[in-house]
Amino acid sequence: MSPSDQKRPSGRPTRVGLWRHAAPQHAHRLAGSLVPWAWAVAALAGLAGLYVGFFVAPTDHQQGESYRIIFVHVPAAWLSMVLYVAMAFWAAVGWVFNTRASSYLARALAPTGALFTFLALWTGALWGKPTWGTWWVWDARLTSELLLLFLYFGVMALQSAIDDPRRGDKAGALLAVVGVVNVPIIYFSVQWWNTLHQGASISLKAAPTLAASMLAGLLLCTVALWGWAVAVVLGRFRTIVLERERDAEWVQQLPEVKHIKEQA
Repeated sequence: MSPSDQKRPSGRPTRVGLWRHAAPQHAHRLAGSLVPWAWAVAALAGLAGLYVGFFVAPTDHQQGESYRIIFVHVPAAWLSMVLYVAMAFWAAVGWVFNTRASSYLARALAPTGALFTFLALWTGALWGKPTWGTWWVWDARLTSELLLLFLYFGVMALQSAIDDPRRGDKAGALLAVVGVVNVPIIYFSVQWWNTLHQGASISLKAAPTLAASMLAGLLLCTVALWGWAVAVVLGRFRTIVLERERDAEWVQQLPEVKHIKEQA
């Protein structure tokens, strides 16, 4: 039995066993085992969420049918912030502890986070036109969300502009960590300033203002987009691992790599 497989008397894995997943080889394998489950969650929750959101949830008495865009807009906005915090966290872990897999995961998170930020801004504009009478206002929340998109772009640009990938990881990590301060500004902007943007649809401090079917559709769509994000990020992570670790012996022994070599 290897040291990484040993367990403490309490049954919990040793610290060595936990840290083994920080190695690119083990992280690549773990990600591969999670991707199919994430796709399954995304598909099932997505179908259920779309059905509840568009066929079961009632029409809003103030906004009419246009409110249904919340089933995409709200989860996208949530994910844009959560993915940024996750990106900054893993980038910082890779920077401080010099764990390559953490830096690879941070790189994998950035494009998906940028996509959800753009989706939140775009669907917000579509919702704002019939509600506010304009596509865009320089509202505190909208402006800080736009800044979040620029931060994503900045992190990706820094990572790509530096020839040495490890130095690029560190430069991107620095910007990502500094940019985290923008996330609470986005979240609390409707409380700190007088804004056109409405408050939170769901709050831990108060009962939800949405009808039960609206809330169910929103939560199902959120789970679906979470599943999609996890599947895409982990798939990209596996690709980055293979690209950055392509000279490692374990990569050369992978069946898919051997197949590519045979076809070349």
